[in-house]
Amino acid sequence: MRASLTDGLMSQILQIVSRENLSTGDGLPTVRELAKRFSVTAPTVREALRGLQATGAVELRHGSGIYVGAGLSRMVLANPHVTGISTEATLQLVDARLMIEPAIAAQAALHRTSAGLDRLQAALATALQPRGRDQPEVRLNFHRELAAASGNTVIYQVVDSLLTVHRREQREVRRVYDDRADYDQHVAIFEAVSDQDAERADELTRVHLTEIRNAVAARLT
Repeated sequence: MRASLTDGLMSQILQIVSRENLSTGDGLPTVRELAKRFSVTAPTVREALRGLQATGAVELRHGSGIYVGAGLSRMVLANPHVTGISTEATLQLVDARLMIEPAIAAQAALHRTSAGLDRLQAALATALQPRGRDQPEVRLNFHRELAAASGNTVIYQVVDSLLTVHRREQREVRRVYDDRADYDQHVAIFEAVSDQDAERADELTRVHLTEIRNAVAARLT
């Protein structure tokens, strides 16, 4: 129920952007105004904004406000009317990632830039920090940034859309898989990318996602 409420609110916030013909950098109503408009609590609004921020649809600037993000044009949202999470769908998400992300990691190792490495490091830096309830914080997704580091915009959009459309299943993956193991494996992948070791980046990403799939299968089946 909570996931459906949040996803529905995300869609309603995006409808404001569409109805008012807003573009990147334009301001949105405050958390308090959004909560009043949609008759929900402020924490619920913040949760929806964090989801939109993760995909680049909005940008949250501390002490300034909420703005339309640069990722809005490629935004793909999960259907808010879909209820429940199936084990099959969650496993299929990990299987799909296994098909494409090892090769993406190899490409990231070959084409990474200083800016790409900085964003991967930023994703690692906040990975184990608890999410603040009072202020939504910028938390970069390691796998999205890995795709960005590949230098292929289309590949980035594929991964971005995959994780966005299946955000419920991805949330279930995070619930099942140990945060510390996830972090340690991300660090190893980052080091391979930094060293431009494409073969090792591919292998480590494959092992990482295989372990995630095994953990999901063991817990959910």
